[in-house]
Order: sequence, then C-alpha cells, then structure tokens
Amino acid sequence: MKEEYLTVKELPVSERPYEKCEAYGAGALSDAELLAVILRTGTRKQRAIDLAVNILNYSTAYPGLKGLNYLTFMELTRIKGIGRVKAIELLCLTELTRRMAKETGRDNLRLTTPQTVADYYMQDMRHLTREQVLLIMMDSKNKILKDMVISEGTVNSSIMPIREIFVHAVKYEAVNIILLHNHPSGDPTPSTEDIRVTKRLTEAGNLIGISLMDHIIIGDNRYISLKEQGLI
Repeated sequence: MKEEYLTVKELPVSERPYEKCEAYGAGALSDAELLAVILRTGTRKQRAIDLAVNILNYSTAYPGLKGLNYLTFMELTRIKGIGRVKAIELLCLTELTRRMAKETGRDNLRLTTPQTVADYYMQDMRHLTREQVLLIMMDSKNKILKDMVISEGTVNSSIMPIREIFVHAVKYEAVNIILLHNHPSGDPTPSTEDIRVTKRLTEAGNLIGISLMDHIIIGDNRYISLKEQGLI
C-alpha cells in the first residue's frame, strides 16, 4: 500500500516546514517537509510541500524517499512543477546524500569482514538499475590502494572481465582484491555464473600471487559474501 503524505492545507501554521525547522530543528520535519524546504517554491496552483508530496508519491514501485534514488532526469521533469533546474537539484541532492553516507564511514573503515565492505559500498550500489562490477585493490595490510568500477552490464547481466581485473591489480601493485557487483532485482543470491567466475578468479589470482579475498553481491540492503558461503 502506497504511503500518503500530508499537504500544507492539512497542517497548522505552526507545523509548516520553515517555522517548524526553526522552532524544533530539522529532525522534526517529515520527509515531505524536508523536501519542500529543498524545493523552495511550488507552482501557481500548488505550494512546495504539495509538490514534494507529488514527488514522494510518484513511484508506485518505490514510494517515499526511496523512490528519489531511482528517478531519472526525464522522469522528474514529467512531474508537474519540476523543470530542468529543480530536476538537476534533486539529482544532486540524492547523489550528495549517497556520498555523505559513504564519507561517514570512511575514517573508521577497516575492510576486515564482508559486513564492513558491504556496509561501505551498499548505498552506492543498492539502487543501481544495471549490474556493475567494482574492484577493490589493497596492499598487504588491507589498506585500500584504489577502488574502481571496471564494467557495467545489462539489467540482469554483468560483464566480468577477468583479464582486466588482474591488469588493474598488477598496475596498482595490489596484494589482495575484493570484487563486488550488484543485483538490480534486490536479491543478492549468487547465480551459477557468479559462482563459476569466482572460482576462475580465485584460480587465476593464485597463479600470479594476488589473493581474491571475497566476492560480495549487493542487493537491496542485503548482501551475500561468497567467502562466507565457502566458495572462496
């Protein structure tokens, strides 16, 4: 069932976004109210908070704030009251929140467990609509030398370039590597191909002295570590 949001007409004056934020702090605002403050203005026929409600209710598959992660520029501009500038502002807002979430954990980041790896990259990968392969290269103390996207596939198929993975690993003098890729369906269950490629990567790494520490599949706030599954 789609969540509904109160419009400005249903709120008393004391509960309107700017006044409420000033009096009680930003944490007291609802999702629609926070978004209304970012939007600043609405249209002649609707106030900013009404426009915020329309945005939050736009996606039937992902209602609420979660839907902002999936809305494209074209989809945003289809919403009455959202033009080019507001669409760009909203896209920048969602990207900024993803980067803030990632930076929050960077200082204390220690890639010692599949959980810490998944937590750090989850926000970057959980909303992707196509499969993406991310390579993490580390030194002997598991300090990150470089992380990079090395390929992007279709909605349900990734391209796992084994040769390119190790070309990059050698270039950055990596001792250990971790591979991540996402499943746009939200279900991180490894496919037969995921398991096959993981075994090939393990074997190839052993031959040249670069250890595949893990292959982690990212779903929607879920992950599966092939190491934890006993496949590495």
